Amino acid sequence: MDINYLGVDWGEKRIGLSLADSENRIATPFKTIKNISELVKIILEEDINSVVIGLPKKMSTGTIENSNFSKFIKILRTRLVDKNISLEFIDERLSSVQADTLKVKEVKYERDSVSAMIILQSYLDKKYD
Repeated sequence: MDINYLGVDWGEKRIGLSLADSENRIATPFKTIKNISELVKIILEEDINSVVIGLPKKMSTGTIENSNFSKFIKILRTRLVDKNISLEFIDERLSSVQADTLKVKEVKYERDSVSAMIILQSYLDKKYD
């Protein structure tokens, strides 16, 4: 069975998204959105089976200390509870720095969607290695 993945780079102002599938295993930037309602709509429209979310960990301690992120995850779980969609998590430290270093010729992607691409590609590389 082919799995459709959605990578998520959560931020308090914007949410970056990327797409991939288990057949090709290549993450690509998708878009940047502003809220969880848009996210749930895209998950359903794109027939997503697995959502890969970057964990915003602190560089020094590796802990997550953001109550808004925790609220985001709780709401997302509630909205997807009966949809049979898995939520996976991966450390996202330095994904924004990596996104800033990538230069994509002739195509301009927003930093957040490129960060989401890096998060999802890291997940895919570990899962299918």
